[in-house]
Amino acid sequence: MNFLLETLQLFIPAKKKNWQIGRLMALEFASMEVALVLWTVSHEGMKETARKRRRRGPSGSITTCATASDRAEVYRVARVKREVGGCQHSHHNAGIVTGKKFMESPDSLIEKTVEVNTMSHFWTYKAFLPAMTSNNHGHLVSISSSAGLIGVNGLADYCASKFAAVGFAESVALELLSTGKNGVKTTIVCPYFINTGMFDGCGTKWPVLLPILEPNYVAKKIVDAILTDQAFLLLPRTLYILMALKNIIPVKQTVLLGMYLGAFNFMDSFKGRSKKRD
Repeated sequence: MNFLLETLQLFIPAKKKNWQIGRLMALEFASMEVALVLWTVSHEGMKETARKRRRRGPSGSITTCATASDRAEVYRVARVKREVGGCQHSHHNAGIVTGKKFMESPDSLIEKTVEVNTMSHFWTYKAFLPAMTSNNHGHLVSISSSAGLIGVNGLADYCASKFAAVGFAESVALELLSTGKNGVKTTIVCPYFINTGMFDGCGTKWPVLLPILEPNYVAKKIVDAILTDQAFLLLPRTLYILMALKNIIPVKQTVLLGMYLGAFNFMDSFKGRSKKRD
């Protein structure tokens, strides 16, 4: 019931992963008495995160995963939960974007986008959900995108993968409620463009309404949402209003509103991540 009430109240060069938010969330949790298991494709990024985490609090368990879209690899690495006494929270943040229009996107990149942005959610949930449901305790966090709520010109494959991620996470949340597993909480996060380099070059016509979000702000909001069992988190808050308008006004008016807000041109100056960021 809480899930339904909260619902009603209401990112780049190919194959480059956006792990900055994941790192910042790990650092946010560092001051708490938790053991962290960090997955990433970047060994150097892992070392840097571990170093920064040790400065914040006691070091937790750390492991690496080649790619969250590799089902066998996810299941193999998920065995680390035995070493840390089980997994109470699963946070999924994997994502890539091609930055190409649909007909310009090679089939291989479209498939990779879906594998990383969508299917990886299936495998991580499958790996950790059984123990959570057995204990009726845990928290699943799916970090999607505002592009998983509304289509964006120039992001067909990305939007499709993020829409699927949102639908998947919401459906699993309802399954948990229907089977009485109300001790397993879920949080779906849909942020606008984040200043991680993933969407470098993308503009925003009205920065007061739709600002490019700073990573530290997003990480803190996600952690707050987890700690308060918030089912949905949209960032910035103006997205709640825009999503409500999308569902109540006619399609033609929705298109006009999108044009006014510059939604048709978000990707016109897209460059993507040009250099490694901390």
